[in-house]
Amino acid sequence: MSAVRVGSIGDEAQPLAVLDGFAANPDALRAFAAAAAFEPGRQHYPGVRAALPETYLAEQLPLIATAAVEAFGRSGPIEVVDASFSIVATATDALSIAQRLPHVDAFDEDRIALIHYLSPRRGGTAFYRHRATGFETVTEARREIFFRHLDTELRHGGPPAPAYIDGDTPLFERIHAAEACYNRALLYRSWNLHSGAIAADAALSADPAEGRLTVTAFLRIG
Repeated sequence: MSAVRVGSIGDEAQPLAVLDGFAANPDALRAFAAAAAFEPGRQHYPGVRAALPETYLAEQLPLIATAAVEAFGRSGPIEVVDASFSIVATATDALSIAQRLPHVDAFDEDRIALIHYLSPRRGGTAFYRHRATGFETVTEARREIFFRHLDTELRHGGPPAPAYIDGDTPLFERIHAAEACYNRALLYRSWNLHSGAIAADAALSADPAEGRLTVTAFLRIG
């Protein structure tokens, strides 16, 4: 039975829910992924994605609903915007500029991101503060000023080197690192600036048995 631990991120104290033992049978999920048809990710995702078992979210939604109330104070219907198996697999020299930076997935308070770690390998998810603005989240109200500052910084300072962000940079400060553990899930608001914690020596394999296998989902709650 998974237990919910709720912490906070950075000066803005955004909630982060950590759920260990998230799925009843994570080994079965890995076996399903091993036979799945993976395709290139969309929307700047640096890797490949595949469809989940039909039962996955139905089984997990009650636990997600409990965590959403405790962590975010949100209750009500849960709409699944997108959900899939995901593996970070893009070689560093093939990363786009956007893939070398922290990002947000949405700008609205009701949007929640889920990542469920299904690889025994370590890594995790890191959260960031934009130094120029001090923003740790990018809401709809902050969207224009954040991207205006970032565009100016990239035009005058040039793009970051072709690598996954893994710690402090001249533009961003890492404010929290959530460690990956097998069958651990994280829930956080999609407006948090974040990135996968992908080390320079990480195995960037698209093979579910070897690579950084996760489930990623985006939810609208309440």
